[in-house]
Amino acid sequence: MHAKPIDLGLDRVRTVADQLGLRFNIPIYVVAGTNGKGSTCAMLDAILRAAGYRVGLYTSPHLLRFNERARIDGSDAPDDSLIEQFEAVEAARGGTTLTYFEFSTLAILRLFSRSQLDAAVLEVGLGGRLDAVNIVNADVAIVTSVAVDHVEYLGATREMIGSEKAHVYRSGRPAICSDPQPPQSLLAHAQAIGADLWRFGRDFNYQGDRQQWAYAGRHLRRASLPYPALRGANQLLNAAGVLAALEATASRLPVSQQAVRHGLLTVQLPARFQVLPGSPVVVLDVAHNPHAAAVLAQNLDMMGFYPRTHAVFGALRDKDITGVVEKVKEKIDHWYVAPTTGPRGTSAAEIASCICTVAPQSAVIECATFADALSAAMESAAPDDRILAFGSFLSVAAVMRALQAVRAVPTPTPQ
Repeated sequence: MHAKPIDLGLDRVRTVADQLGLRFNIPIYVVAGTNGKGSTCAMLDAILRAAGYRVGLYTSPHLLRFNERARIDGSDAPDDSLIEQFEAVEAARGGTTLTYFEFSTLAILRLFSRSQLDAAVLEVGLGGRLDAVNIVNADVAIVTSVAVDHVEYLGATREMIGSEKAHVYRSGRPAICSDPQPPQSLLAHAQAIGADLWRFGRDFNYQGDRQQWAYAGRHLRRASLPYPALRGANQLLNAAGVLAALEATASRLPVSQQAVRHGLLTVQLPARFQVLPGSPVVVLDVAHNPHAAAVLAQNLDMMGFYPRTHAVFGALRDKDITGVVEKVKEKIDHWYVAPTTGPRGTSAAEIASCICTVAPQSAVIECATFADALSAAMESAAPDDRILAFGSFLSVAAVMRALQAVRAVPTPTPQ
């Protein structure tokens, strides 16, 4: 419909939102950040629902079905509900053209506005300042992390990117920053608009041992907490940001200690260091920038010893593929690459060339599809090896589809 697949700006979205009459009178949590957004949103949703609240959760992109983007009370929105919203957006937009993400955002916001929710959790798609989600004034906004990604849209430095993400903050409202070393631009913007900035290490923190962990906020402490069901080295950092956001809204949405414990124990999020049982073990992770790849490398180390690691990998053209490979090259013995499709797609040959440049000793096999790449990895892997499928959402989703044909792949179920 629109001339460009990504066209950052709020004017067109606001015009259609006004036509739709979108209004919210419930607490809205908006989550931005380079990495950690998905985990933060999932934990917020799980804890709030464990506390008995009816929650709308908007995330992107989806892996297998569009419906994953809109979850209400723990379940994907059904087709008929989504189609009703699509038709409403189409009728309201008149001559205004919208991108795929803008159209989707308006449709899901309208769905949430009509679903008698107690709270909504909205994940920013790209950046913050000009992202369609930013038409909503967040009651609490969280920036999980700031790293270099999407440089063609957000800038090439952390300071530039931090400024873009900080624009989800609002004057006089809680502004959570989970990044231990936030760029000065984020701090300056929060101060300039008079946001109530909660900084990790100053306003909230965590401590943990191998058995449990504790949260300390401005006025609230929570001890004897279980580790989140989500795997990964950064999950306590994400969880601390979640508990800070919940502390900031405690007067409107009180959450008990038991609800926090239950939410942390039951939270689910596919393809974020998701380890699938079986032989060989398969790990799914949508790490597609150097910052996320560095965390992935750390998580792989924590898994214990595997004789060999076979990686099924694909990436989009606008990503720092070389930087990603650099972070994980020491952990991978064999690579199986396939092309990603679409205008941002990358050929298998291009990806293989990047790998060979950064890790010339690596064995790289080019495959026609990710199903072929997975099949080749499974044929080569010994029972006690591990297979790592990572990179773009498109590539990991393709591997998930292929896996469903050969073994059971768990999918999130309502808690």
